[in-house]
Amino acid sequence: MSAPPELPEIVSRAFEVSRKAGYVSFCRNETGRLLAALAATRTGTMAEFGTGCGVGTAWLRSGVRGDATILTAELDAKLADAAAEIFEDDPQVEVRSADWSTLLDQGPFSLLFLDSGEPTEVGVDQVADLVEPGGLVVLDDFAPCEMWPPVTYGRVDTLREQWLTDERFTAVEVMVAPDASVVIATKR
Repeated sequence: MSAPPELPEIVSRAFEVSRKAGYVSFCRNETGRLLAALAATRTGTMAEFGTGCGVGTAWLRSGVRGDATILTAELDAKLADAAAEIFEDDPQVEVRSADWSTLLDQGPFSLLFLDSGEPTEVGVDQVADLVEPGGLVVLDDFAPCEMWPPVTYGRVDTLREQWLTDERFTAVEVMVAPDASVVIATKR
């Protein structure tokens, strides 16, 4: 992969906080660089559902231009507190120790970042109204798939299928590494 080895300072701080907290599940650098590039195109409010220790939020923040803001929620209070430490002096980032559903009335968002998960939680029907027209949804943590319909672990990946076929969005799956892909969906 072609990318500079240096990390933005805010991302390095987030990795340090994650290590101290013993948290090892976080946004990959390949996805992070994509998030930073996408965040640089956004205005208004961006959101992340499932902050962890704030690595994905840090990547978003590294790309923010102007007065755009980031709102993020983490259900695990220990992780949310760790993430809040990274952004304690940053008026453009708010970390909430709460379920992501507490952000439902804070949109619409210009960019929404979330992990792929259960279709009932992050399916297109649950998320569509949270994104402004022209806004982006970035779903992380997919394994690349070269067939249609997409199959993961021997079953049709209904979440990926929903996002790639919903008429409210124009969507594409993008490989960020040989073993990782994201779905990027733009609301029509």
